[in-house]
Amino acid sequence: QGQLKIAPAAMAARCRLAARFHHIHGTNIRLDASHTQATRVESFANGLCFSQEPLAPGQIFLVEIEEKELGWCGHLRVGLTAHDPQSLEVVPEYSLPDLVNMGDTWVFAITRSYNRVVVEGEEAQARGRPWEPFLLIARVRIPRDTLVGRSRPGRYSHILDDLYKMNVLPATARRSRIGVLYAPQPDGTADMHIIINGEDMGPSARGLPTTRPLYAVIDVFASTKSVRVIPVDYGFPSLQTLCRLVIQKHIVHRLAIDGLDLPPLLKSFCQHE
Repeated sequence: QGQLKIAPAAMAARCRLAARFHHIHGTNIRLDASHTQATRVESFANGLCFSQEPLAPGQIFLVEIEEKELGWCGHLRVGLTAHDPQSLEVVPEYSLPDLVNMGDTWVFAITRSYNRVVVEGEEAQARGRPWEPFLLIARVRIPRDTLVGRSRPGRYSHILDDLYKMNVLPATARRSRIGVLYAPQPDGTADMHIIINGEDMGPSARGLPTTRPLYAVIDVFASTKSVRVIPVDYGFPSLQTLCRLVIQKHIVHRLAIDGLDLPPLLKSFCQHE
């Protein structure tokens, strides 16, 4: 029923492995100890990162923009590659055009404007459509809550969080969550989809090979300085997520969570994740 043909336990194991950055990366990138945060420490280039493992069909690799750096033109670049990072003699300086020119790589720049791909014969969907609990792409079903950016706890968090949900804020804003996945097609190829704050931007590239492993590409480029990998649960939302949704429904903003009689870890999850 709209689920992937992959056993939940197998998908969960693959997701845990792939929800980290590969130890092969650009020369200006520094990873934290968990390999879930990538920061470009100097210049504006040499910020290429890859998923630690190839992605499963329909598995999203999701990152959140943690830090920005003023003074540079251009933003985060996201895509997929059939090149095993381990096989690269030298990590290219840029994803566009260097890595793309090597072939079997599909990368797109995230812009301040809308990144939606209008599919021929389909009408463009308006922003701010009714909130739906799951994102559906082909046979992929992903809880949307994790995919959406969340502001830092503050007086106006409830307003900002709604703007993320409606995808009104620029895709390049801090705390935006941007992901990439591929959806297999009946002809044996796959379409690449970029997801911005829980909204599918459409098939950014078609005809990707499904016979070769596909790794996520994250280029921490120019004004994007640091990103963090966000692990994604598939199928039904976790009990922790359901608790958060109920709590948030009954408070004005996340600062009020501090006054609730809740375990500290649950408070932190409700405020920050």
